[in-house]
Amino acid sequence: QLQLVESGGGLVQPGGSLRLSCAASKFTFDSYAIGWFRQAPGKEREGVSCINSAGSSLNYADSVKGRFTISRDNAKNTVYLQMNSLQPEDTAIYFCAARYSTCSALYARYDKWGQGTQVTVSS
Repeated sequence: QLQLVESGGGLVQPGGSLRLSCAASKFTFDSYAIGWFRQAPGKEREGVSCINSAGSSLNYADSVKGRFTISRDNAKNTVYLQMNSLQPEDTAIYFCAARYSTCSALYARYDKWGQGTQVTVSS
């Protein structure tokens, strides 16, 4: 039913910015919390950010607080992750994932996943 597609990744220099998008296929998008996770070489999958269905609760990993901003536009069935002041440590494949209503830091609690988009930060 629900399908998620990430876009917006690419190559950027340290200190640069990217905006990732997570687009959903169904009109019930506004019932879902959307989380962003990332997987980097040599590291476990980690939660990056999440926004609940109402847009009233925003969550960020300590490593990205003050640099990343999550938002949603339910009219467009899209969640965005604005990434500023990017560093090489941010290099990873970024996935968006959906679960009903509320955020969770545990990736196992998310039901649907996108295919991922590569973010590379390099000088």
